[in-house]
Amino acid sequence: MSARIGRNMAESWNRYLLHFANDHFDFKLAELKSIASAVDCQMQIVDENYDRECPFLELRLKSDEEGQRLMQRSTLGRSLFELMAKGHNMTELCENLQKLPETQRSLPASASFRLQVDGFNKKLPQSTKVEKIERLLGTCLKFNGQVDLKKPDHSFHLLEYYGHEGTPPPEQPLFLYFGRWVANGQRERIRQYHLQNRHFIGNTSMDAELSLIMANMGCVRKNDLVLDPFVGTGSLLVACAHYGAYVMGTEIDYLLLHAKARPSRHNQTQRQKSESVQANLRQYGLESQYLDVLVADASRPEIWRQQPLFDAIITDPPYGIREQTRKIGSEQPPAAIPESCLKNHHPQRIRYHLSDIFRDLLDFAARYLRLNGRLVYWLPVFRPEYLDGNIPQHPCLKIIANCEQPLNTTISRRLITMEKIMECEEHLAQSAATVDVDHYEDMSFRQRYFRPNRTILKEQQTLQHS
Repeated sequence: MSARIGRNMAESWNRYLLHFANDHFDFKLAELKSIASAVDCQMQIVDENYDRECPFLELRLKSDEEGQRLMQRSTLGRSLFELMAKGHNMTELCENLQKLPETQRSLPASASFRLQVDGFNKKLPQSTKVEKIERLLGTCLKFNGQVDLKKPDHSFHLLEYYGHEGTPPPEQPLFLYFGRWVANGQRERIRQYHLQNRHFIGNTSMDAELSLIMANMGCVRKNDLVLDPFVGTGSLLVACAHYGAYVMGTEIDYLLLHAKARPSRHNQTQRQKSESVQANLRQYGLESQYLDVLVADASRPEIWRQQPLFDAIITDPPYGIREQTRKIGSEQPPAAIPESCLKNHHPQRIRYHLSDIFRDLLDFAARYLRLNGRLVYWLPVFRPEYLDGNIPQHPCLKIIANCEQPLNTTISRRLITMEKIMECEEHLAQSAATVDVDHYEDMSFRQRYFRPNRTILKEQQTLQHS
């Protein structure tokens, strides 16, 4: 293959264009930065305040190789291009291309190529695409090689932006980019790990795309040790194992882990005995990364050795909607259990307040995460009343990202990513996590979720008037 073009090798930074999938807008930059940290990639984002609904983001990278490392982990990135020129219209784009040295916009006869035109938010007729290709080849580019549409040595793309998806497109593009393709993202992994084909699933199994995003947010690397304290059917373990981590979890629901709970699939009357978290990892050839899942109460950390153990803790705690928030305990003073009954004894459970779940989770992470390890978890919120003070805090943990996934007009959940910045002192070991404004002090998330719409509307009107 011939030498790369569109590149001034004397420059320390090179221009790139990242084309995102039109999905999870609030997560795009957060996932990208986390991946860069996980793969030790030097990266500069040109515009931190860019329109998040725009699918294109300009980057500065040191080399193609670093860009390829980014895209090997990216769930939300579709493609990465070396950016050669841009403009508000075709004339401006061609002028900027012509400003490049001829060596950077030329190809020798020995190099094959293809040139594609793609419009975002507008379907372009083939005749228009051909016209634009001929103009580029006739005025700006010196390509002497053969056209190869299947396996070219170089693939070039003219990307035209016609505004946000779903909005009426203008007659002319708002912006145009021209660049050389470098790498594709990992969108096919979403299909590979889709829950529809998963052996063992439950009502709250995390979908494949969000599971992979969470693993990226946790900076999961090969040979890391990752824990999910509310493991359920193990979707997050599958995603973390995909990136080479050793995975384990805890789960209080004995019946679910042993395939005795009510099945989730339509027309399935009972679970198969083979259904298990381990079977899920075996399904994808990841069983070697599986350590174990303990039937245990996440609110009782005394089961663990008192030292930092985990490189990442990634979890989706129960919200009380489809899964109850329960922990082991009793409203009454515990009675002595005869020794003959201990073997088959199932401890009584009591309600586990949602705010207590998150405080306990942060205390656990501060104690058992390794330094610079990450905690990634979902926090459900009532959108009209949400405040930054609703996010639990801990002196040993720093918030890295706070990304919202709207579920409807009033309810959403936020993916909170925290990093351990200092070791947990002995006096902080028991309970140092705090919540400035307890979102669930007066009403549980379940009660908020099932409130009639008319009640919510009345409350919103009251808030607006106040």
